[in-house]
Amino acid sequence: MKKRIAVLLALGLAATAAPAQILRLDLDGMIERTDNAVYAEIVNRHVFRVDDPVDGPELYYTTLTLRGRSLMDDTQMTVQVTYPGGFINETEGVWNSEAPTMDDTRIGNRVVAFYKWSDNLGGRVAANALYTSHGGIYRTVDSADQTVVMGRGDGYAIENNLELKDLRTAIAHIQFAQKEAK
Repeated sequence: MKKRIAVLLALGLAATAAPAQILRLDLDGMIERTDNAVYAEIVNRHVFRVDDPVDGPELYYTTLTLRGRSLMDDTQMTVQVTYPGGFINETEGVWNSEAPTMDDTRIGNRVVAFYKWSDNLGGRVAANALYTSHGGIYRTVDSADQTVVMGRGDGYAIENNLELKDLRTAIAHIQFAQKEAK
Protein backbone atom coordinates (compact mmCIF):
# COMPACT_ATOMS: atom_id res chain seq x y z
CA MET A 1 0.00 0.00 0.00
CA LYS A 2 2.83 2.41 0.92
CA LYS A 3 4.57 1.62 -2.38
CA ARG A 4 1.34 2.36 -4.30
CA ILE A 5 0.90 5.72 -2.54
CA ALA A 6 4.54 6.64 -3.26
CA VAL A 7 4.06 5.85 -6.96
CA LEU A 8 0.87 7.93 -7.10
CA LEU A 9 2.61 10.85 -5.37
CA ALA A 10 5.54 10.65 -7.79
CA LEU A 11 3.19 10.66 -10.77
CA GLY A 12 1.27 13.60 -9.33
CA LEU A 13 4.48 15.61 -8.83
CA ALA A 14 5.64 14.81 -12.36
CA ALA A 15 2.31 15.92 -13.79
CA THR A 16 2.44 19.25 -11.96
CA ALA A 17 5.93 19.92 -13.33
CA ALA A 18 4.83 19.37 -16.94
CA PRO A 19 4.35 22.64 -18.86
CA ALA A 20 0.85 23.58 -20.01
CA GLN A 21 0.19 23.46 -23.74
CA ILE A 22 -2.62 25.99 -24.00
CA LEU A 23 -2.45 28.22 -27.05
CA ARG A 24 -4.37 31.48 -27.23
CA LEU A 25 -4.96 32.45 -30.84
CA ASP A 26 -6.40 35.57 -32.33
CA LEU A 27 -7.69 35.43 -35.92
CA ASP A 28 -4.27 36.42 -37.34
CA GLY A 29 -2.61 33.54 -35.49
CA MET A 30 -5.27 31.07 -36.54
CA ILE A 31 -4.96 32.01 -40.23
CA GLU A 32 -1.17 31.84 -40.01
CA ARG A 33 -1.20 28.31 -38.56
CA THR A 34 -3.98 26.64 -40.55
CA ASP A 35 -4.35 25.34 -44.10
CA ASN A 36 -7.88 26.59 -44.61
CA ALA A 37 -11.09 27.85 -43.06
CA VAL A 38 -14.49 26.86 -44.36
CA TYR A 39 -18.05 28.05 -43.91
CA ALA A 40 -20.04 24.88 -44.35
CA GLU A 41 -22.89 22.62 -43.38
CA ILE A 42 -22.04 19.49 -41.41
CA VAL A 43 -23.35 16.71 -43.65
CA ASN A 44 -21.90 13.70 -41.83
CA ARG A 45 -20.30 12.75 -38.52
CA HIS A 46 -18.40 9.48 -38.17
CA VAL A 47 -16.68 8.16 -35.04
CA PHE A 48 -14.00 5.48 -35.31
CA ARG A 49 -11.66 3.58 -33.03
CA VAL A 50 -7.96 2.93 -33.54
CA ASP A 51 -5.88 0.40 -31.62
CA ASP A 52 -2.21 1.18 -32.15
CA PRO A 53 0.85 -0.75 -30.93
CA VAL A 54 2.74 2.49 -30.22
CA ASP A 55 0.08 5.01 -29.16
CA GLY A 56 -2.11 2.48 -27.40
CA PRO A 57 -5.53 0.90 -27.62
CA GLU A 58 -8.90 2.58 -27.80
CA LEU A 59 -8.10 5.86 -29.50
CA TYR A 60 -11.37 7.42 -30.64
CA TYR A 61 -11.67 10.08 -33.31
CA THR A 62 -14.59 11.92 -34.86
CA THR A 63 -14.58 12.99 -38.50
CA LEU A 64 -16.98 15.66 -39.72
CA THR A 65 -17.79 16.01 -43.40
CA LEU A 66 -18.28 19.69 -44.23
CA ARG A 67 -19.81 20.99 -47.46
CA GLY A 68 -19.49 24.70 -48.19
CA ARG A 69 -17.04 27.45 -49.23
CA SER A 70 -13.47 28.22 -48.34
CA LEU A 71 -13.09 31.48 -46.47
CA MET A 72 -9.51 31.68 -47.78
CA ASP A 73 -10.14 31.57 -51.54
CA ASP A 74 -13.95 31.33 -51.91
CA THR A 75 -13.88 27.95 -53.66
CA GLN A 76 -16.74 25.53 -53.18
CA MET A 77 -15.57 22.46 -51.32
CA THR A 78 -16.34 19.35 -49.35
CA VAL A 79 -13.73 18.53 -46.71
CA GLN A 80 -13.40 16.12 -43.83
CA VAL A 81 -11.96 17.34 -40.52
CA THR A 82 -11.05 15.10 -37.61
CA TYR A 83 -10.62 15.61 -33.88
CA PRO A 84 -9.87 13.32 -30.90
CA GLY A 85 -12.77 11.85 -28.96
CA GLY A 86 -16.28 10.68 -29.70
CA PHE A 87 -18.74 7.90 -29.05
CA ILE A 88 -19.56 5.06 -31.45
CA ASN A 89 -22.57 4.20 -29.28
CA GLU A 90 -23.74 4.92 -25.72
CA THR A 91 -21.01 2.79 -24.13
CA GLU A 92 -18.11 2.64 -26.58
CA GLY A 93 -16.06 5.78 -26.95
CA VAL A 94 -14.34 8.47 -24.99
CA TRP A 95 -15.11 12.01 -23.96
CA ASN A 96 -12.28 14.45 -24.64
CA SER A 97 -12.37 17.76 -22.78
CA GLU A 98 -10.98 19.59 -25.82
CA ALA A 99 -13.47 18.13 -28.30
CA PRO A 100 -16.35 20.24 -29.59
CA THR A 101 -19.74 19.60 -28.02
CA MET A 102 -22.38 17.42 -29.65
CA ASP A 103 -24.44 20.60 -30.16
CA ASP A 104 -21.56 22.19 -32.08
CA THR A 105 -21.17 19.17 -34.36
CA ARG A 106 -24.77 18.22 -35.11
CA ILE A 107 -25.50 17.15 -38.68
CA GLY A 108 -27.22 20.07 -40.40
CA ASN A 109 -25.39 22.76 -38.41
CA ARG A 110 -23.71 25.51 -40.40
CA VAL A 111 -20.29 26.27 -38.97
CA VAL A 112 -16.99 27.97 -39.59
CA ALA A 113 -14.13 25.49 -39.16
CA PHE A 114 -10.36 25.96 -39.26
CA TYR A 115 -8.18 22.97 -40.07
CA LYS A 116 -4.64 21.84 -40.80
CA TRP A 117 -3.30 18.60 -42.25
CA SER A 118 -1.60 16.23 -39.80
CA ASP A 119 0.38 13.16 -40.84
CA ASN A 120 -0.30 11.57 -37.46
CA LEU A 121 -2.98 12.62 -34.99
CA GLY A 122 -2.07 9.53 -32.97
CA GLY A 123 -2.50 5.90 -33.88
CA ARG A 124 -1.11 6.71 -37.36
CA VAL A 125 -4.31 8.56 -38.27
CA ALA A 126 -3.53 11.08 -41.03
CA ALA A 127 -6.24 13.69 -41.54
CA ASN A 128 -7.21 17.33 -41.68
CA ALA A 129 -7.19 18.12 -37.97
CA LEU A 130 -9.81 20.50 -36.63
CA TYR A 131 -7.34 23.10 -35.42
CA THR A 132 -7.26 23.52 -31.63
CA SER A 133 -10.15 21.02 -31.44
CA HIS A 134 -13.13 22.87 -29.92
CA GLY A 135 -11.44 26.23 -30.59
CA GLY A 136 -11.45 25.56 -34.32
CA ILE A 137 -15.19 25.33 -34.89
CA TYR A 138 -17.76 28.10 -34.56
CA ARG A 139 -21.51 27.79 -34.93
CA THR A 140 -23.38 30.27 -37.10
CA VAL A 141 -26.85 31.76 -36.84
CA ASP A 142 -28.87 33.02 -39.80
CA SER A 143 -31.30 35.90 -39.82
CA ALA A 144 -33.27 37.31 -42.73
CA ASP A 145 -30.34 39.32 -44.07
CA GLN A 146 -27.13 38.07 -42.45
CA THR A 147 -25.18 35.13 -41.08
CA VAL A 148 -23.49 35.66 -37.72
CA VAL A 149 -20.51 33.59 -36.54
CA MET A 150 -20.81 33.01 -32.80
CA GLY A 151 -17.71 34.15 -30.92
CA ARG A 152 -16.25 32.05 -28.11
CA GLY A 153 -14.68 34.74 -25.92
CA ASP A 154 -11.22 35.92 -24.97
CA GLY A 155 -8.38 33.75 -26.28
CA TYR A 156 -10.26 32.37 -29.27
CA ALA A 157 -9.74 33.25 -32.94
CA ILE A 158 -13.28 34.59 -33.13
CA GLU A 159 -13.71 36.30 -29.79
CA ASN A 160 -17.02 38.13 -30.38
CA ASN A 161 -20.04 37.49 -32.56
CA LEU A 162 -19.20 38.60 -36.08
CA GLU A 163 -21.08 38.79 -39.35
CA LEU A 164 -19.80 36.19 -41.83
CA LYS A 165 -19.15 38.88 -44.46
CA ASP A 166 -16.96 40.76 -41.95
CA LEU A 167 -15.06 37.57 -41.15
CA ARG A 168 -14.40 37.02 -44.88
CA THR A 169 -13.10 40.61 -45.13
CA ALA A 170 -10.89 40.20 -42.05
CA ILE A 171 -9.41 36.95 -43.41
CA ALA A 172 -8.67 38.61 -46.78
CA HIS A 173 -6.88 41.49 -45.00
CA ILE A 174 -4.86 39.06 -42.87
CA GLN A 175 -3.86 37.02 -45.93
CA PHE A 176 -2.80 40.19 -47.77
CA ALA A 177 -0.73 41.38 -44.78
CA GLN A 178 0.92 37.97 -44.43
CA LYS A 179 1.87 37.94 -48.15
CA GLU A 180 3.26 41.49 -47.88
CA ALA A 181 5.35 40.50 -44.85
CA LYS A 182 7.09 37.68 -46.75
